[in-house]
Amino acid sequence: MVRRKPLVVVTRKLPESVETRMRELFDAKLNVDDTPMDQAALVEAVKTADVLVPTVTDRIDSAVLSQAGENLRLIASFSNGVDHIDVSTALARGITVTNTPGVLTEDTADLTMGLILAVPRRIAEGAQVMTNEGEDWQGWSPTWMLGRRIWGKRLGIIGMGRIGQAVARRAKAFGLQIHYHNRHRLPHGVEETLDATYWDSLDQMLARMDIISVNCPHTPATFHLLSARRLKLLKPEAYVVNTARGEVIDESALARLLESGDIAGAGLDVFEQEPAVNPKLVRLARQGKVVLLPHLGSATLEGRVDMGEKVIVNIKTFMDGHRPPDRVLPAML
Repeated sequence: MVRRKPLVVVTRKLPESVETRMRELFDAKLNVDDTPMDQAALVEAVKTADVLVPTVTDRIDSAVLSQAGENLRLIASFSNGVDHIDVSTALARGITVTNTPGVLTEDTADLTMGLILAVPRRIAEGAQVMTNEGEDWQGWSPTWMLGRRIWGKRLGIIGMGRIGQAVARRAKAFGLQIHYHNRHRLPHGVEETLDATYWDSLDQMLARMDIISVNCPHTPATFHLLSARRLKLLKPEAYVVNTARGEVIDESALARLLESGDIAGAGLDVFEQEPAVNPKLVRLARQGKVVLLPHLGSATLEGRVDMGEKVIVNIKTFMDGHRPPDRVLPAML
């Protein structure tokens, strides 16, 4: 008897090589036009699928999971973070959840370093000057568009996991002093290699840094970790960079402090209400106080293909009756 291929529902368009491999291995229902699924479409998917492959834009909450069919046994998320999935409810219903850790580290760290450079050195603002219609560049001037030096400044990294450490390695090469706050202190050997100083108190670290890089996941414990109170601890010359999750920062408070000049600038690749962007931040970006990017942290072809390959391995391993390598448990969050 030939075993039926599992029905795998993929919520967004993936790289062609990944979709081709999925068609070969599974009964794959693909999203060829990349239209985001609304809740009704997600409910229909969980009712019929053996495996759901969502992305960070799909909210797989208890309301969706409560309508899952008996066949749904795996949610193989095309993502590193899983804050868009109610993992506890999924596991209570006997549904395994997996993610794609590790393959996004270097790409996200590259983009983070790009923002660390772009914001103080006013790179995006300068590029805009060169392309604005009706605004001709008048040539070099010793006092025009002065930014801030990177070398020798203090970088405070919030979240020293894979990505945080990759950012630290890059930043060290640019002459930044590395400081960090993390749930757990790194082993002495890792600290020594990165030349990193640990701060048990996030408040104390924030008050002394020139640049803050947010690299922690979004969990209930990190929601608005950079609250209005904590943002006020920053020096007026400080910059904030966020390539993790928008919910970690109180965006409204950040916008107010940027507008008043109590924080020098920010570089944001993620937003609290994605895909909506706070209009105040957009206005500040036009004024050159903020650099805004459309969630490009992992946006390399190589990275997205690697993610897809991890998803396929997780599905194949699970369907073969083994524990998938990237299984997510509530205790890990």
